[in-house]
Amino acid sequence: MAYKSLNSITRSDIEALGISGDVSEKLLKDLDEIIHGSSTPPETWIQISRRILHPNLPFSFHQMMYYGCYKDFGPDPPAWLPDPKVASLTNVGKLLERRGKEFLGENYKNPISSFSSFQEFSVSNPEVYWRTVLDELNVVFSVPPKCILEKDTSGDNPGGNWLPGAYLNPARNCLTNGFKRRLDDIVIRWRDEGSDDLPVNTMTLLELRSQVWLAAHALSALDLEEESAIAVDMPMNVESVIIYLAIVLAGYVVVSIADSFSPREISTRLKISKAKAIFTQDVIIRGDKSIPLYRRVIDAEAPLAIVVPARGSSCRMKLREKDLSWNNFLGKARNLRGVEYVAVEKPAGAYTNILFSSGTTGEPKAIPWTNISPLKSAADAWCHLDVHRGDVVAWPTNLGWMMGPWLVYASLINGACMALYNGSPLGPTFAKFVQDAEVTVLGVIPSIVRTWQNSNSTSGYDWSRIRCFGSTGEASNIDEYLWLMGRAHYKPVIEYCGGTEIGGSFISGSLLQPQSLAAFSTAVMGCKLFILGEDGNPIPPYAAGVGELALCPHMFGASSTLLNGNHFKVYFQGMPTFQGQILRRHGDLFERNSKGYYRAHGRADDTMNLGGIKVGSIEIERVCNSVDDSVLETAAIGVPPPSGGPEQLVIAVVFKSPEISKHDLNLLKKSFNSEIQKKLNPLFKVSSVVTLPSLPRTATNKVMRRVLRQQLTQTSVNSKL
Repeated sequence: MAYKSLNSITRSDIEALGISGDVSEKLLKDLDEIIHGSSTPPETWIQISRRILHPNLPFSFHQMMYYGCYKDFGPDPPAWLPDPKVASLTNVGKLLERRGKEFLGENYKNPISSFSSFQEFSVSNPEVYWRTVLDELNVVFSVPPKCILEKDTSGDNPGGNWLPGAYLNPARNCLTNGFKRRLDDIVIRWRDEGSDDLPVNTMTLLELRSQVWLAAHALSALDLEEESAIAVDMPMNVESVIIYLAIVLAGYVVVSIADSFSPREISTRLKISKAKAIFTQDVIIRGDKSIPLYRRVIDAEAPLAIVVPARGSSCRMKLREKDLSWNNFLGKARNLRGVEYVAVEKPAGAYTNILFSSGTTGEPKAIPWTNISPLKSAADAWCHLDVHRGDVVAWPTNLGWMMGPWLVYASLINGACMALYNGSPLGPTFAKFVQDAEVTVLGVIPSIVRTWQNSNSTSGYDWSRIRCFGSTGEASNIDEYLWLMGRAHYKPVIEYCGGTEIGGSFISGSLLQPQSLAAFSTAVMGCKLFILGEDGNPIPPYAAGVGELALCPHMFGASSTLLNGNHFKVYFQGMPTFQGQILRRHGDLFERNSKGYYRAHGRADDTMNLGGIKVGSIEIERVCNSVDDSVLETAAIGVPPPSGGPEQLVIAVVFKSPEISKHDLNLLKKSFNSEIQKKLNPLFKVSSVVTLPSLPRTATNKVMRRVLRQQLTQTSVNSKL
């Protein structure tokens, strides 16, 4: 849609959007004052977003203002600008005001102007930067590290050895009171779906600590071997957070399993991790539906299960003979209620959590988080989302995905409160919870935002306490995020992209930099990015270009091992070097433009991102190939829609016989969806099925999915999938 410049907008243009005459006249008058009082489009937009726009005005008017303001500006106009006074009060701003000249010398100017220089300093001076951040986070070590980083000269571990000699326990750091918080600080706010008109539940640090200690004592009573793996397959609720922290506090290793997984997927993860026990829930209650979670765990032939009731104090079904109800489990430590559990301190490189990729080749990669990974999560939140005491952080997620553990550590280690909604985040009840819990940092994925906008489910709720949004999981859409910002009076969206194997992010935004919609403004602190050109080598620093993303090998908190794979082969083998250091493979296609912003363009290999979950083409094709006897072969391709946003799953089909009707294709699409959702993930959905006489292949008979992706992307530009 073509938009007029702001100077050309008339009262009738505004009234055509459904805004009454009196309101239109007032808006036009205010707009005129702003236009004549501002010198640049960004200044004009910021004044418009602060003085004129509010959530009750039609979104079409918000678009008219935004696009009219930046009509002749060029690509990547800033949707938010940092205020110097506010910037100096952020975590990084306060640090730079105190020590900026110490770090950067006479080149230091102020937190905003010098942020990029500080980011470069964090890469070139890891010893100083990470020691400073660990002090800022008030991280407690039982034995302090000998240094921050020992670089590996043998080449076996390009990422180096971080915090050598250190002993710590991340859960203990989550539960410690000190200058960041008091024992009576509220650290969890939550609400169960169906109790939406009741006050928000709260838990203080003192109460959380007592509950975690009790669960840790009960775990010790199970007489498991030291450092045993214990799975958690539950919704993200108060009980699962208590369980997660108790497992870590007691020195065991969490095995993260998403509550949407099928029995087969649960079984695979239990076997890879060699889990000795599993915490689960009897059912998951969503509205009028009761989803049998414990039944899936039984079908997965899980070991000892401790079953938490979804509602009330007793489970809804009879348990296996060896399994325990939550009450009976806690009863093992009834005499120790209120008694401190002394945290099991382990080396910095010891495992604390086993998480999984989605399985790009049929079996998921088992990625261990060490005791350092939680510190990476907390540090990212401290720097890039400015999480601190007094914040309330909500991020709809699950402990089965990295953002679940991330939320625990990002909030609690930073002295903030986490907000948990035990229900669907898609409707107005979640929007009401955000209001009632007084959320200040709200994490999203684009598909959730799209649902909110299409259903108007946030209407009437006050999100003015939100300071910033975080976004991860998928490629975002400019108009959807303009709408999102408008719900909170144009607070910034901090794009946050990383991976399970990173422990957080490698590229993000900052409250000390202008933020453009659906774009990243900086490499995260301590990380250097490289975009590989067509020759496979890094393009010049800061040059514009598109290519596969590679990372500096020395990344605090990043993985160095895989339980079921060769870590060096997966992340380093065949990668180019830079200044004598082999680069770390990530696999996404990224663009860096002339203004310094980055945009993600999906996977460079045959992995796609569906609804925030990375999945391999081969895994989907294996299911589709066996759906119907008429199918010769298939290729699963992730195709970005023309308007932007997350990839849509397209299945290219080669039939044994060419006489296939459109009706048959529709039936086949339904069959594909049914089998994929049953065998892989219920969140996956086939957007379209296309037929081909044959699949494009290399000379060695490998399917060229990139070629198909390019063809289907071009087709989607010209016609809707």
